[in-house]
Amino acid sequence: MKTKIVKRELDLQHLPPLTDEQRARLSLLAKMSDNQVDYSDIPPLEDEFWKNAIRNPFYKPTKQATTVRIDSDVLLWLKSTGKGYQTRINAILRDAMKHQHGMP
Repeated sequence: MKTKIVKRELDLQHLPPLTDEQRARLSLLAKMSDNQVDYSDIPPLEDEFWKNAIRNPFYKPTKQATTVRIDSDVLLWLKSTGKGYQTRINAILRDAMKHQHGMP
């Protein structure tokens, strides 16, 4: 069985204009309250689901350059373990952030 893959690119700065039908559908949706939306085809996500959820493996947060003042002995310790001390600093800070927010 052959499959045909179709790739499309969308320029978010120059979107195609909406059709009259699309405008009408969006207008109806905008007027609906949340309790009018039919969620019957979407199962509710219970706490059990979120316990097993994992972060998107392709997620890569953006990096931002900053200046941080660190005690000399701490910096020497981080550098003494080899290349990548800035990455280790980030990992240590991320672990602290996750711990504070009760994340695994």
